[in-house]
This record gives sequence, C-alpha cells and structure tokens, in this order.
Amino acid sequence: MKKSLYIISLIVLFASCKSSSVITSSSADNKKESTNYTVDKIISSASENIGVRYKTAGTTKSGYDCSGLVYSTFGLYDIKLPRASYEQAKIGIELGQNLKKARKGDLIFFRTNKRAHINHVGIITTVEDDDIKFIHSSTSKGVIISSMKEPYYQKAFVQLNRVLK
Repeated sequence: MKKSLYIISLIVLFASCKSSSVITSSSADNKKESTNYTVDKIISSASENIGVRYKTAGTTKSGYDCSGLVYSTFGLYDIKLPRASYEQAKIGIELGQNLKKARKGDLIFFRTNKRAHINHVGIITTVEDDDIKFIHSSTSKGVIISSMKEPYYQKAFVQLNRVLK
C-alpha cells in the first residue's frame, strides 16, 4: 500500500510541474518569419538572373523586361501579379514616396522618359540608412541591381508598394 501511495504521489508531483523550457511563439512571429523567408527567396531567385539580357515582353531566362522579371519571380512562389508595371503598381499596400518605409521585397516604381504613367518596376534588395538598392531589368544592361542614389532613378521615382505583409 505504501508503495502504491508513493507511486501515485510521484505521478501527481510530475504531472503538476510545468517546464520552464517551453518556448512559445505567436502566430504573428511565425508569419513574419515566413514572410522574411519568402522575401529572401524572391530576392535570391531574381538575383540568379543578373546579366540576363533585356527583352521586350520577356518573362524567361532568354530575356526579361522589368515587369516580366517581377511577374515571373513572384510567380515562382505562387504570388500572382499582373503582367504590366502600371498594373503591378495597383497591387498591395501603396506606401507613396516615403523611402523610409521601404523594406526588402517591396516593389519600387518609376516613370521614365517623361512617360505619363508608371512604366518601370524593380524589387528592393537592400535598405540601408542612406541607400536603397533594387533589382530590375534595364533596357541597356539587362537584369542589374541599381541604387536610388543614382540621379536618373531619383528623378523618375514614383512610389513604393508592399506586396508581402
């Protein structure tokens, strides 16, 4: 009887103890980690195309135009975007022209050659205190990484959009 009472006491004791080593994580933290992972994968995938030539209406490694690069890269991760840059500018959360809100993975839009509407897009790859870099397909150099420090892009900049939350 004493042996049974002793065993029951041990069971009750261990059953009532809580482990302090349990790590909990909120779903918001998990979602943020998942988004960061997806952003890194998108940037990595787009970067694999550095040096690929520019091709009007191109969406493959044989050549990309700017929106084709964005469309194809996001599509690899089942993120459906419109095909044209001016249509892509309507997707996600528009952040305006406040570059301080920029994050990796955001889309950055331009109006080049004095066009009336948005006609160029890139994917932000890095955000530093004094610079933002983005990957895009330029008509003259193909897929490259450029900087917002470049006067051409400063002048042509229109808006930022966050597609991944």
